[in-house]
Amino acid sequence: MGWFFFDSGLFDLFFVAIFFLIVGVIVVAVITGIREWNDNNHSPRLDVDATVKAKRMSVSGGSEMDHITSYYATFEVESGDRMEFSLSGREYGNLVEGDFGKLSFQGSRYLGFLRK
Repeated sequence: MGWFFFDSGLFDLFFVAIFFLIVGVIVVAVITGIREWNDNNHSPRLDVDATVKAKRMSVSGGSEMDHITSYYATFEVESGDRMEFSLSGREYGNLVEGDFGKLSFQGSRYLGFLRK
């Protein structure tokens, strides 16, 4: 005799529930991404004076050969507000904390930084 869990069909129900949970998470992630993309496209492009306040990297994944590195920079504008943007490794490498210049962005989308 097997366990009650396996004999009653609860095992199958459990896997169906997990499947729909995973599909639901994927659908929510896609909808969130599309919404952010749309919001950025409808936001005005802004070019403001800003200072690079901080830089950081986030490394995720398993081994040395199988990891993803994300790059971020925090900018402070004249009003004192700070904004953090995700950027490419090349852009990240070109920025130095304390740099002053023109920050270009559209919503939460980083467009560039021109050092003065």
